[in-house]
Amino acid sequence: MSRRTQLTKKSSDLIESASVRATKWIGSVESLIVHTLLFIGAFLLIFFGFERDTVLLVVTTIVSLEAIYLSIFIQMTVNRHTDELHDVSEDVEEIQKDVDEIQEDVEEIQKDVDEIQEDVEDLGEDVVEISGDTNLTEAEKTVRIAKDVEILKNIEERLKELSVHLEDIRKKRE
Repeated sequence: MSRRTQLTKKSSDLIESASVRATKWIGSVESLIVHTLLFIGAFLLIFFGFERDTVLLVVTTIVSLEAIYLSIFIQMTVNRHTDELHDVSEDVEEIQKDVDEIQEDVEEIQKDVDEIQEDVEDLGEDVVEISGDTNLTEAEKTVRIAKDVEILKNIEERLKELSVHLEDIRKKRE
């Protein structure tokens, strides 16, 4: 950035900062009190010998100038809020995209869980078939099947828990 651009930006930032402070002060109780006292003081000048027309001219000029600056401050505030709303709108759109992507991921995970559950069931059937084909004693077959069934039950329970958690996530996202 050139030096001139930096100075322009710095000046613009200072003016923006001053307008924010001025806008906050103008909308305060203190401002109301100060303006009321100034108007009372201006009209009291008539009782101290100042010409009424001169006082009214000065007050009218000051009020007109103040109105111009107030309208500028109001427009600056509107512009600032418009920019902020635009930024918020962009953030909401990004969040919505992220939520949609998460939803797709959850759906894919749910499909994977369903497939795993089917595989576990098939595995259980295969274990029973394999156990029947070996030359193990009946007691050994029973112990082996019991262990395999226990392992499969643990896997199935974990998959069910995962499925419940995924469903909870899906419901929270909706």
